[in-house]
Amino acid sequence: MSNDPRFIHLRSHSEYSLLEGALRSKKLPGMCRDAGMPALALTDTNNMFAALEFSVAMAGAGVQPIIGCQVDVAYVEVQPGEKPRPPAPVVLLAQSELGYENLMKLNSCLYLDKGGAVAEVTLAELEALSADLICLTGGALGPVGMLLQGGQRPAAEALMARLQGAFGDRLYVELQRHPEDGGQPEPERLTERGFIEMAYAMDIPLVATNDVYFPKPDMYEAHDALICIAEGAYVDQSQPRRRLTAQHYFKSQAEMATLFADLPEALSNTVEIAKRCAFMAYRRDPILPKFADDEVAELRRMANEGLQARLAVIPHAVSVEDYQKRLDFELGIIEGMGFPGYFLIVADFIQWAK
Repeated sequence: MSNDPRFIHLRSHSEYSLLEGALRSKKLPGMCRDAGMPALALTDTNNMFAALEFSVAMAGAGVQPIIGCQVDVAYVEVQPGEKPRPPAPVVLLAQSELGYENLMKLNSCLYLDKGGAVAEVTLAELEALSADLICLTGGALGPVGMLLQGGQRPAAEALMARLQGAFGDRLYVELQRHPEDGGQPEPERLTERGFIEMAYAMDIPLVATNDVYFPKPDMYEAHDALICIAEGAYVDQSQPRRRLTAQHYFKSQAEMATLFADLPEALSNTVEIAKRCAFMAYRRDPILPKFADDEVAELRRMANEGLQARLAVIPHAVSVEDYQKRLDFELGIIEGMGFPGYFLIVADFIQWAK
């Protein structure tokens, strides 16, 4: 593996970006080794489901895992009667255990007290939980980029200043280039100059990312079908729908260096960011809620009540004493393994579902 990397992927989506990402997390270490990249950031969309599996697999292969998340942000305050504007993503990377804890809290903010609404965090929540997190501004489809696309340069600058206030020197202006036959996609073309001008005017470093959803370009068609499944759309439909491009694959360092040859600092900052991150999720014993003061007694009570209820309505294949002996044997196994609390919690889920 290269000792002096030129580029490291900081925005990638595993299969845990549900119905969206197609990178197998267990294959990521091999992909990094093949590409000469000593580190990689995993930034699944609005979840951290893969954090532990990713950390263990990467560290076991001698590659540095960077735990991140692509988080949707409600960046416009909607006035009464105004149509809600969809949230837009930023990329957050954990520098330390404190950053990891804040990232988990923000993941809770995405879903708690939302009443089934769109998963999003507010700017206030982002500011309150910004410690030890590196923030990439989200590229052309991020909150600043969406304002630039709408011709709202002053609002874009104000939002950038607010993010800079929250993250300080941990904020990076994210640039993406996914060129196809028709040139650069319109959102990237409309925003790149504004991004660069703001970065230089506000003294915020640039960073280049490739938004990675699949390993190789030849997976584009299959991945596009996956997106259609997620959105209830058709590959050949005439109506507009969200489309990625064949460029959203795991590019090599050489490919990224060619793509950003005019902005070498945007490449080198990917390596700087990797050096600033020094935390991986670690294995720990499961943390289960305490279901009862005496979980053994409670499990025995519920199991025996359940047995009596079943015996009252089923034909008996053996004597009642045999049923009781079998139950006592099974309960003894559960207690010996220390699982009464686990079984009580699962039973509670099942009862609620019924």
